[in-house]
Amino acid sequence: MCGRLSLFAPEADLTERFDAVPAGPIRPRYNVAPGQDHPVVRNDAPDEMRFPTWGFVPHWANEFDGGHINARAETLAEKPTFRDAYRERRCLVLVDGFYDWKKTATGKQPYRMTRADGTPFAMAGLWEPWQNGEQKTSFTVVTTEPNDVVGEIHHRMPVILAEADESRWLHGDESELESVLDTFPGNEMRAYPVSKRVNSPKNDSPELVEEVMAEEDAQTGLGDFS
Repeated sequence: MCGRLSLFAPEADLTERFDAVPAGPIRPRYNVAPGQDHPVVRNDAPDEMRFPTWGFVPHWANEFDGGHINARAETLAEKPTFRDAYRERRCLVLVDGFYDWKKTATGKQPYRMTRADGTPFAMAGLWEPWQNGEQKTSFTVVTTEPNDVVGEIHHRMPVILAEADESRWLHGDESELESVLDTFPGNEMRAYPVSKRVNSPKNDSPELVEEVMAEEDAQTGLGDFS
């Protein structure tokens, strides 16, 4: 699973890294929640960053709400909700980190996960147009089996694309797509506990990405070196 995102890299860095220009201003975000707009690069406009809503709403839905925030890589080609988008409407979801929650004896502890070098990266996504009196667009994040880092926190993780695979995900034919949906190497990632303030989508500030002592560790005295 992937429940929250962050993206606060400078716009110029994102433009250079993904070779795409934003369709509107990109402001720093530290706690992007489902139902909010977020930058993606779509396969039909690879030189532009657009801002669909996180939560995939099928084009046949009566209402633009209750979208799917994640889609399992293993069933994309078969599940009616996603199979057309898998063939025709793929995107790069641009982030520099994502959050998930670990079950502990003291409750759920949020963790932020990033590349080990802290650089922005792309997750595999699908996008979908919707029209019912107005035109809107949504997206979902594709998930897969976790690596050893994320697996300590949750049983699923986003498909993080190697930079060399980003174009293949956008433009490859079906025979090529499965090969880019592998689990990202754990030795290239970092995970660390963050404040439970990230639980509320109303909170969106730089303090949310700072490492804290996990409550479980605090109660057992782990990490106390005074």
